[in-house]
Amino acid sequence: MKKIAIIGGGIIGMTLASYLDKTKFAITVFDSEVGQATKASAGIISPWLSKRRNKKWYQLAREGAAFYEKLVCDFHLDASVYTKSGTLLLRKKNDLEELFTLAESRKKEAPEIGELRKLTAEETQKQLPLLKRQPSLHISGGGRLDGAAYLQELKQQALANGIRFEKRNITLSKTTDWLLHEAVTGNLLGTFDFVAVTAGPGLKNLLSPLGYQVDVRPQKGQLLSFTTAFKDSQKWPVAMLDGESDLIPFNNGTILLGATHENEAGFDLNPTQEAYEHLRTVSQPFLDSDELFSKINPTFRVGTRAYTSDFAPFFGPLEDQTIVVASGLGSSGLTTGPYIGYLLADYFHNQSIDTTPYQKSMDTYIKKETNK
Repeated sequence: MKKIAIIGGGIIGMTLASYLDKTKFAITVFDSEVGQATKASAGIISPWLSKRRNKKWYQLAREGAAFYEKLVCDFHLDASVYTKSGTLLLRKKNDLEELFTLAESRKKEAPEIGELRKLTAEETQKQLPLLKRQPSLHISGGGRLDGAAYLQELKQQALANGIRFEKRNITLSKTTDWLLHEAVTGNLLGTFDFVAVTAGPGLKNLLSPLGYQVDVRPQKGQLLSFTTAFKDSQKWPVAMLDGESDLIPFNNGTILLGATHENEAGFDLNPTQEAYEHLRTVSQPFLDSDELFSKINPTFRVGTRAYTSDFAPFFGPLEDQTIVVASGLGSSGLTTGPYIGYLLADYFHNQSIDTTPYQKSMDTYIKKETNK
């Protein structure tokens, strides 16, 4: 049986571990769990109306959203983890007709979009009472995922299937086999036949000793979590507001708002008043009242995403095909991450993967230093 180390227990690493054949691989997941983006996140799975020009990213996101049907079935995910809630799209300017036309055209390749409906102002507020009366576009196929609940559920299943977990910071080196050492003490933690590095922005420091330059950096994301008295919040759709905010209702009155995209904050995990004020400001044009902010003190969820110079993800093997990497998912990680994990598992099973439909060539993001 071959031994494989997965460095990074976020959404890619946990999905990869869960899809690997346990009769062929002895699997160990290493993760310090500090600043993990997935654990701090909750997101909308509804990529179809993105106006990003990167067609490869859109194909990855579209297939990632479609993959959720298989994911839910394979791991028996209940509504506390993922649910097809429907999505409302709201805009400050009246461009809903343009979005409706775009959605109709993309539905031809993505039937999972579901039913499209243009809602009146009254219908919008009835669907999600926290919103002002304003027209919206409803997409029935949109969903929501609780990142922390997803990781917890997959970890429980993984432990039952014999997967080991190590809460450690590690360093990586290569002789004949891959060697993993504890970062502080230098103690050898094990030798492995294969390695998957899915450590988000930590990928850069992990690959640097191996002679690689990696185009990836940290992005701080902050969400606000409100505990409200709304008993039917789990029945509400999610709402994509115009600007840098989404409104995500969960079970038992939990309402999330976010998230920020802070490119200069590095690995800082401290919640900030600036983030609170920013999210309040950008959401105000859409909320029916100031009830959330005036009556409830929210808690913060803070994590660190990875992003690249062109804000596109990358994944696949390096020239030594016993190692695969994945990073740069940015704010689309909950949509694209599980599908990337699944594709990497398939690579380890078959030693073959075609990433060209989804990304630029790997050397766009990772280069071997010639002086090492």
